[in-house]
Amino acid sequence: MGKLPVLIVLASAALAACTRPSSESAGSASSTATMTSGVRLSAPEAATVGAPISAACPRTGQWALCSVEKRLEQSGFVVRRLNGEAPSRAGFSVAPTAYMLGRSRLEVFIYPNESALAADVAKIDTVSAAPRGAPNPWPFFAPTFVRSGNLAAVFLTENATQAERLTLALTAGAPQR
Repeated sequence: MGKLPVLIVLASAALAACTRPSSESAGSASSTATMTSGVRLSAPEAATVGAPISAACPRTGQWALCSVEKRLEQSGFVVRRLNGEAPSRAGFSVAPTAYMLGRSRLEVFIYPNESALAADVAKIDTVSAAPRGAPNPWPFFAPTFVRSGNLAAVFLTENATQAERLTLALTAGAPQR
C-alpha cells in the first residue's frame, strides 16, 4: 500500500506535464512549421528525369500528373518522369506522360473527365491496351491496364508484385477534393 501514494504523485506529475504548454515545445513546433513552410517545391515545367514533384496539386477530385506522382511515391515507387513526350498510342485520344519506375515503364493518360476516358476505353481491348483487334503494340512485356476516374495507365513490367502494387495505388480512388 506504500507504493500507491507514489504512483498517484507520478501520475499527477505526468498529467500536469502533458497539459502545461512549455515554451521549449512551443518554440520547436513553430520552428518546425517555419522550416516546413520555407521549403519550396516547384511543379515540373518540362518533362525531365528527376523533375521535382509539386506539393500544391489541384484538389478537384480528378487525377492530375502531380497527384499520380504523389500517390506513386507514397506507395514506395521511385518515380522518374522521362524526357520529351511519349509517343501517341493508338486508341488513346490524349497524349501519355511516360515514367520509369525502377526498370519498369509507366505511361499515364489523363483525360479531362471520366466520360472522355470511357469513350476511348469502349474501343480498347484492355488486355492488350490497344484498339480491339489490333496486335499488342507494347514492347517486351504484356501490359497492365489500369483505369481510375479520369486516368488510364499502361504499366510494362515483368514483376507481378510491382504490377499489383501499382494497380492498388491507382485504383484506391482519385485524389479527394
